[in-house]
Amino acid sequence: MKQACVPTEAEFKRLVAVVGQGRHGARNRAVLMISYLAGLRVGEIASLQWIDLLDGEGRVREQLRLSAAATKGGHARVVFMNARLRREIEQFRASLSVAPDLRLPVLVTQKRTAFSANTLCQLMRGWYDQAGLDGGSSHSGRRWFITRLAHAGISPKAIMMLAGHRHLSTTQRYIDVNDEMMRAAVEIL
Repeated sequence: MKQACVPTEAEFKRLVAVVGQGRHGARNRAVLMISYLAGLRVGEIASLQWIDLLDGEGRVREQLRLSAAATKGGHARVVFMNARLRREIEQFRASLSVAPDLRLPVLVTQKRTAFSANTLCQLMRGWYDQAGLDGGSSHSGRRWFITRLAHAGISPKAIMMLAGHRHLSTTQRYIDVNDEMMRAAVEIL
């Protein structure tokens, strides 16, 4: 099975611009950023409730805890959210007409129901088509997240834990390598 593409920096910027347009631009941008900046799977994103992202005083949390039921492998994990992602979540929350109920899903459809992972997956696939990015899918953000960490020199064990993988070999399959990266690698010698 072919892996989801990992967008270049220019392609990522184009994707963000496309996603942020339209009636649901703020929601869609939040979904995209959670995928790219936290490396969550589409099912994990669809399962998020406001209580996962906001504390009791309405502040965006620095980390969230995914329950075992929400993860693919059935193992709970902590997800750290960097300052950029916390700002994105805050902007999404500010775009809402009413303050969110902490017990409700973060992402709701036009019919005011929670997104299923499948529906969210289809929505995300459409964004890549709109942006003209061949091979993009709901897994592209996760691959981008893992690839960027690996190329930044982050410990493979840390990446594995952040991704929620049980085996390093699984994490390694996510790392994308292109000519630009290989060229930069040999230049450090």
